[in-house]
Amino acid sequence: MSKFYSFLLLTIALPLWVKAQSGLTAEKTDVLRSIDASAAEYGKLAHQIWEYAEVGYQEYKSSKLLQEQLKTAGFKVEVNVAEIPTAFVATFGEGKPVIGILAEFDALPGVSQDAVPYKQERAGVKAGHACGHHLFGTASVDAAITLKDWLKKTGKKGTIKLYGCPAEEGGGGKVYMVRAGLFNDTDAVIHWHPSSENAASASSSLANKSAKFRFYGIASHAAAAPERGRSALDGVEAMNNMVNMMREHVPQETRIHYVITKGGEAPNVVPAFAEVFYYARHPEMEVVKQIFDRMVKAAEGAALGTGTTMKYEVIAGVYNLLPNETLAKLMYDNLVKVGGVTYTPEEKKFAEQIVSTYDIKNVDISSSEKIQPFNAPEGGGSGSTDVGDVSWAVPTVGMGAATWVPGTSAHSWQAVAAGGISIGTKGMVVAAKTMALTAMDLFNDPAVCEKAKAELQKRRGKDYHYEALLGDRKPALDYRN
Repeated sequence: MSKFYSFLLLTIALPLWVKAQSGLTAEKTDVLRSIDASAAEYGKLAHQIWEYAEVGYQEYKSSKLLQEQLKTAGFKVEVNVAEIPTAFVATFGEGKPVIGILAEFDALPGVSQDAVPYKQERAGVKAGHACGHHLFGTASVDAAITLKDWLKKTGKKGTIKLYGCPAEEGGGGKVYMVRAGLFNDTDAVIHWHPSSENAASASSSLANKSAKFRFYGIASHAAAAPERGRSALDGVEAMNNMVNMMREHVPQETRIHYVITKGGEAPNVVPAFAEVFYYARHPEMEVVKQIFDRMVKAAEGAALGTGTTMKYEVIAGVYNLLPNETLAKLMYDNLVKVGGVTYTPEEKKFAEQIVSTYDIKNVDISSSEKIQPFNAPEGGGSGSTDVGDVSWAVPTVGMGAATWVPGTSAHSWQAVAAGGISIGTKGMVVAAKTMALTAMDLFNDPAVCEKAKAELQKRRGKDYHYEALLGDRKPALDYRN
């Protein structure tokens, strides 16, 4: 741990990070003070998960750490749900409304980074929290336990469910949880995500379906007997060529990307096996299905043309987020009351060093203090998330908090660095506070849940029937192997 980070970690103990606005009830003020009082504890918890940096479906230590925190607080924890060893549901309270809070904790492979403002991998570590899920899961647990204390103190009826959700990064963990019916009795779901800005809007995302296409050929000496071989890599390359030609003939909002995960062992051996990993995205899940089917046809044609055989395995498939303006406006109002974060001189110096590594100019570091205006944009945004499936099952609302230096993109070393110091932890507290206040409003006025359900039903349509994009496959527990 760097001396710079050690110094910044000490700022976790300082109160009143957040510049709260007026308009808070005494009840909400007490809850915010409670979260401030426990900020140091949760900051250390988040950093421990940052240190673990466990990738999807392998988050055993991270999941256990959050479970223990909830058990100690009096939650009943059900483990190994939806046939996933690292998934869990923690429950407290009784009766309606049932408010769910999502918690993620998986890291990304290939983005190892120390908590310093320059590129430096952590020794012996290959993954990193470049999407801030160490903060995500911790803030959600913080909010859930704070709400538990508030329910006990006030004697209010209602149930809190904290969903421990593994493998959001391409593994589709929540899809299996939705498919298993774990959200069936939940009235509303709250979540958040690390970001470079503070925002709560009724926005959507891209539906996404992914698969590994595996080609099987015949090995042979590439120089002495090439005519006896059939190259599996040729099959992969032929598929890639055809899918790339498809790009001209798909809706312009479509995103298709791939990586060759296996291409052979040696240049002088005709590859008997090759594999390519594909994603297909679009703002509408039905269009994603059509595009994916065309990709399968391309793979079949590639195998036919190269004398190989092909099998494919669907790895994940997620719906586009279904916005809920009823809940989004409520969360936005609470985010405005909570406010953004202000950097200390040391944090500002760290942030300025991070900004100097960008390929963009005129970055306003002070934007971390601001709340972005509320909006309900058309379209699907630029990313995908398995929260999408949850949002089609139950009214769902989310927000972003400035846990990264403004201008930082997700899945970057800069995001890992900021998430490893107090800059990330401050934004995490903004999220915990906003989620707690939003849930309080729902407990105090359950009619809002009913209004949100009516909006959900209208957006889904009367003939809606859930069918997971990944079909009936078992959880892809080895997808990171």
